[in-house]
Amino acid sequence: MSSSLPLLRHYIDGEFVASAKRFANVSPVDGRMLGEVCEADGDTVNRAVAAARAAQAGAWGRTSAGERADALLRIAAGIERRFEEFVAAEVGDTGRSVKQARSLDIARGVQNFRTFAELVRQAGGEFYEMRAADGNDVFSYTVRKPHGVVAVISPWNLPLLLLTWKVAPALACGNSVVAKPSEETPASASLLAEVIHEAGLPAGAFNLVHGFGPDSAGEFLTRHPDVDAITFTGESRTGEAIMRVAAAGVREVSFELGGKNAAVVFADADFDKAVAGVLRSSFTNSGQVCLCSERVYVERPTFERFVAALKAGAEKLKIGYPDEDDVDMGPLISRAHRDKVLDYFALARAEGATVVTGGGVPRFGDARDDGAYVQPTIWTGLDDGARCVREEVFGPVCHVAPFDSEEEVVRRVNDSEYGLCAALWTRDLKRAHALSRRFRVGMVWVNTWFLRDLRTPFGGVGLSGIGREGGRHSLDFYSELTTVCVNP
Repeated sequence: MSSSLPLLRHYIDGEFVASAKRFANVSPVDGRMLGEVCEADGDTVNRAVAAARAAQAGAWGRTSAGERADALLRIAAGIERRFEEFVAAEVGDTGRSVKQARSLDIARGVQNFRTFAELVRQAGGEFYEMRAADGNDVFSYTVRKPHGVVAVISPWNLPLLLLTWKVAPALACGNSVVAKPSEETPASASLLAEVIHEAGLPAGAFNLVHGFGPDSAGEFLTRHPDVDAITFTGESRTGEAIMRVAAAGVREVSFELGGKNAAVVFADADFDKAVAGVLRSSFTNSGQVCLCSERVYVERPTFERFVAALKAGAEKLKIGYPDEDDVDMGPLISRAHRDKVLDYFALARAEGATVVTGGGVPRFGDARDDGAYVQPTIWTGLDDGARCVREEVFGPVCHVAPFDSEEEVVRRVNDSEYGLCAALWTRDLKRAHALSRRFRVGMVWVNTWFLRDLRTPFGGVGLSGIGREGGRHSLDFYSELTTVCVNP
């Protein structure tokens, strides 16, 4: 590898450190090498965990909630000062549009730190009074205490957004953090380490190690006996593997895993809004969001019209460079992931799908042909047992099927091993409230998608994960409650 390329290092015990083993950071836009990344071995991870443990016994462990909130606000301000650097890092690693990186990814990174700074200031404990048998007035109250060392393993699809969604509440609750970002998207995590360093947190409060999963930084970190809790967002199979490892020591886990999410469109829905909503929920970030809709159920009277309108909308989506005006879709994260998605495209045809539109690789006649682009794709005609209807593709694709009754669509939405979210499009709010309670998912959107108050609980059921994060629910995961009972 060229020594002229940027080198992304680990951040351990307040210092940026290199390791001998390196891997390439490759652009999904055109396949060029963006830089080199140090890969952590077992000794490197041991150093990071030891630094985190020492910080608990030292300065970071003695901070008050107010002091930690102030630190989070300094981090938020630091991200804002270097906003465009974060945009460039995120766009370089993912190929997503500059517009999305600015309006969603980096903006939410700032907001995550500010939200949890405010929440930890306001988080009071419980207080109870009772009369004991001896006549004394007994007082009981609760105190929040950190777990200790928290391992944060974040994914590549929304790198900074999902990393800060975990790091911010973990630090707010007083934990020390060892973070491992995806090997596909290391740049914004490295910038975050620089900002945290500049914010003046005690050495060891936050540590960053780069690497892969099995037999690399991810496995070394989750197996480490001095890690007290693990939070992970990513593939369901990886979550299962981490959960088996976390059983040793009965450690706390929080998993946000995959989804095979449904969108349900009733004939009474605002047709244009429903079409636009399903286009967005199926193809945002090239379908690489765990909340995307890969199964679409449309009430039969409007089915044919809906499919035609969805096709027209998908074919108008602009696929291009991240900095192009009005670009709607960028590449997939890597050519390896594109191969997986294309395998599903081939499988869908073999299973008998009708390809309404897409199903292939766009050709540009320029450097993007060396990237990881695929076409937005719509299928119809598969039965509910088809693999392409049951397995998560994680690409810009949806299968559209008709339904005839509420009972039928509830059964079909719930006929999945996953249960992350659903989107429901109808003008009948009585129906919306009733069906939302019956869908076996962690979140239901009604006449919208991807709209969240950060104080609300987030998570799924089944293969979509375990636990809830968001607002006070994050504080509950990242802290332990101790009850103190005082008999004067």
